[in-house]
Amino acid sequence: MGLIDSAEPMSNRCLDTIMPESEPIGDIRDPDALDPISLGFMCGIEIHQQLSSGKLHSRQPGVLYDGTEDQIQNSSRAIAKRRLRAARGESGTIDVAARFEEMRNRSFAYLQTPNSGLIELDEAPPLQIDSDALDTSLQISAMFNAAPVRTIQTMRKTVVDGSNTSGFQRTSLIATGGRFEVDDAEIGISVICLEEDSARRLGEETTDRGTEVTYSLDRLGIPLVEIATEPDIMSPEHAKSVSAFLGRRLRDTRSVRRGLGSIRQDLNVSIACGDRVEIKGCQDLGWIPRIIRSEMARQIHFYRLSNTLRTNHNFPLLSSDRRMDDPSLEASIRQGAHRIIPGRVEDISEIMNGVKSEMITSALSSGSSVMVLALPSLSGHLGTKERDANGAQLPRLGRELSGAAKRAGVHGIIHSDELPAYGLTIDDAASIRTRLSLEKSDAFAICIAPSWQAELALDAVAERARMAFLRIPQEVRNVIIRKGQPDDGTTMPMRPLPGGARMYPETDIPLTGIDPSRWARAVDSIPMTSKERLSRLSETGLSETQAEAILGAELDDILIEAAIEGYSDMPAISPKSIATALLDQTLSEASSAANIKRAAFPLKALFQTILARDEGVITRDGVIPISALMASDKNLLDAPYDERMSWIELQGEALGFIPADNMAIESVVDKVISEHADLIEARGQASIGPLMGVVMARLGGAADGKVVSQILRQKIG
Repeated sequence: MGLIDSAEPMSNRCLDTIMPESEPIGDIRDPDALDPISLGFMCGIEIHQQLSSGKLHSRQPGVLYDGTEDQIQNSSRAIAKRRLRAARGESGTIDVAARFEEMRNRSFAYLQTPNSGLIELDEAPPLQIDSDALDTSLQISAMFNAAPVRTIQTMRKTVVDGSNTSGFQRTSLIATGGRFEVDDAEIGISVICLEEDSARRLGEETTDRGTEVTYSLDRLGIPLVEIATEPDIMSPEHAKSVSAFLGRRLRDTRSVRRGLGSIRQDLNVSIACGDRVEIKGCQDLGWIPRIIRSEMARQIHFYRLSNTLRTNHNFPLLSSDRRMDDPSLEASIRQGAHRIIPGRVEDISEIMNGVKSEMITSALSSGSSVMVLALPSLSGHLGTKERDANGAQLPRLGRELSGAAKRAGVHGIIHSDELPAYGLTIDDAASIRTRLSLEKSDAFAICIAPSWQAELALDAVAERARMAFLRIPQEVRNVIIRKGQPDDGTTMPMRPLPGGARMYPETDIPLTGIDPSRWARAVDSIPMTSKERLSRLSETGLSETQAEAILGAELDDILIEAAIEGYSDMPAISPKSIATALLDQTLSEASSAANIKRAAFPLKALFQTILARDEGVITRDGVIPISALMASDKNLLDAPYDERMSWIELQGEALGFIPADNMAIESVVDKVISEHADLIEARGQASIGPLMGVVMARLGGAADGKVVSQILRQKIG
């Protein structure tokens, strides 16, 4: 498992056929014009889909408690606090991503929601894998032609960002080697895993002692199926198609959660002159091509910047193919970058006291410090805000430095290439240069925060500035989100790309064998595709709109059972009657009348009353009140069909929902027509609508609207 986690996936395509031999061609100002093939584009997708079962290693329900931090806190039973430290993995080393998180000086508060107990608080050992979640993951594995493992070994994956109270996430390898086809291209699946979802982050507060992050435990432990593809995706647009296909196919199981945040896509992207980057936060499929193209442009920019800096310092140039890198040469250049940017941080709060910047004076008055880092030889290379053809910010080193600083919890940095700005003048910049003894070619970065935090942030800035001399780092990046959607498709760094060092066996959970009969059941339960389901619905006579609505609500199995096979012990019901009841407010109103949640309302009660209406036993107006009464009587629901139908007829008589016969209807219609002769003469057939209401009112709901309409139409005609 550790090896699988640390390895970059191998492609079904030969790498020699996709890696270019020349310099990368393309204008980063026009990312849509970048050619994936000539740039050596590689891309794989990781899909994380929540399952609708209970939690994975506790028998708690998988419920989310929406609302603000205060609302969740009011419904919580306790608040637990933790400080997490990185543990050594199975290899005996501490993972680079875990080490970084430990350096951030953060503590964590956890709100214990009603669906979280001692296991979520890491105060009791976990239980065996939830049986329903395991069956669903095996079904998904069979669906994608993957081979199941013989024995499931649950592993601990070190995660010390606070999203797990234990400091690790439990994950289990379920299957390997799957495949599927999208747009005439075969996509390989490297692994299918079953893992715990993380706690939900609610907010954070920074003090002079550090940062405290608050999480809710409602989501912690909800089962996730992770599907990681091989890097067989051909283009940014193909990545969108693959993600859409995977999402649709997972929904076909009818065992996954729906709604915002229930499915997440991570993109593993690289081009030949760059390196592998994992991009998180790709919630909107429509943004995937733009996000990937922005990343391609970013990798080209920093490859070119690296060679510019190397030229300025007489260092050997980077190859346009990362496979050609000489590790010893790159190590020596890294050392050279350390000599160029030693990373000494100074406190310049004293000389900033007189500046006109309200931001700085306010920070100083609240006890923060103004710290500065010299960035020798980088003046003019940090960049200023510019936009590409799509309106997205062009990549620039200054933004990467700000992203590195934000990982320490600060709001960002101010760098010399963007001055004058933020209330700082050219004279202020000159005084800083004098203080640091900088040359004209040198730059600097300012951080305003408590001294411990500013130093940590500027240490990260210095390290990222040194990386500008090298190939881009392998890292996890996050799509920048504003107001609930991607800002412009660009990303910011989150943490180093984790490796296999973070994996080690979970000793509290015994091994789980996959019995051949269980796998056979999974293979036999492969669900129909959405296309097959829609075709099945179209054969019932529903309109295309109704069929798509029923399929979207995942109600097609219920409709087919009721309309074709016969629901419970009842005869088949009209498909259109069932569709109308399921899609309009009939079910909701009946549930409300019975004071039963919509999802728990017994459909037998609704369908039986609809059948009674279709057979002329009761009127249309009687469906909701009578089905609500039946739903509340379990003994009646268990009674024979004929007994239930007799009960419905009695209720119809008692409540006045017995249909009027045609003679009574014709008598009322004749009288209404004679009273409204002028209206009929003036409007002809158009008068049927207004007269319908008059007739129905006089009949007191004891008539079928279709019958009334038919009689009116005949007589007026």
